[in-house]
Amino acid sequence: MIREALYFEKRNEGIRCTLCPHRCLIRDGKAGICRVRRNSGGTLIAETYGKLTAIHFDPIEKKPLYHFHPGKIILSLGSLGCNMKCQCCQNWQISQSASTDYPGTGMTDPADVIKMAMSNKENIGLAYTYNEPTVWYEYMLDAAKLVHDAGLENVMVSNGFISADPLLEIMPYMDAFNIDLKAFTDEFYRKYTGAGLDPVLQTLKRIRHAGRHLEITCLVIPTLNDQEDRFRDMISWITSELGVDTVFHLSRYHPAYRQNIEQTSRESLERLYHIAREKLHYVYVGNLPTRDFQDTFCSSCGKKLIARSGYEVEVLSLTENGACRHCGNQVL
Repeated sequence: MIREALYFEKRNEGIRCTLCPHRCLIRDGKAGICRVRRNSGGTLIAETYGKLTAIHFDPIEKKPLYHFHPGKIILSLGSLGCNMKCQCCQNWQISQSASTDYPGTGMTDPADVIKMAMSNKENIGLAYTYNEPTVWYEYMLDAAKLVHDAGLENVMVSNGFISADPLLEIMPYMDAFNIDLKAFTDEFYRKYTGAGLDPVLQTLKRIRHAGRHLEITCLVIPTLNDQEDRFRDMISWITSELGVDTVFHLSRYHPAYRQNIEQTSRESLERLYHIAREKLHYVYVGNLPTRDFQDTFCSSCGKKLIARSGYEVEVLSLTENGACRHCGNQVL
């Protein structure tokens, strides 16, 4: 299906894509940095509309989201392309690919995905994930509207590198976000992702201002973004701009794609965990073969509210509206 893209301006020398802060100037026949938005005769085409490379029912904790319908499942979709070039990307086979790299990928209508989502009574909605959903914005927007109308939930798992207007347009249909905050220096973003830090920070603030559920993930890469002073700066910014109840996930890095630095040590993750916990109420560590740092405790009375072991989740002491049964503190 040929689908005209949203968010572009025609210029004499080509098309200016305004979907993300790269603002690529795309000449006829060429694609932007994301590889999947192409100038075709003066019109910007969303080449991957309906081209899904992955569709699975996942635990909501896999996104990761720990304070949003814990223990539930969500139908998760992925496509192709990304507006970052992370050297350690775990899903590089699809994120660093163009539509032409997957010639056999058929067209999946958003309505068919909604039918699949509603076929499982345990499913809470749709998650747009695996590769960067911003670059298949049109499909995500169409599907999100249908999900919203069906009374289900929408989740966007993103690098946060999106322009203000498209983010604000889709915001009314999104219920939860997990945003990667990859480091807290623009130098890191420029060198290791090909993007920039400030637009991601602005995205985080817009999500918080809109009142949507927000969780943040930071992949800890040894020697690149694990310096204590910069990490403290990150936690201080999150605390002051987003609030002490912001859910924060530390994730263990493993060598992947073009990055072969040794995997993050448990000691490093524990060290950063304790630094984050000095200010933030809810901090978790992922990709470790242990259940430590996975459980949820009430930030007010300290009682264990949710027990986790991998993706096995037991809700122990929460009310239906997500408050602690012991003291009434709102947790979810």
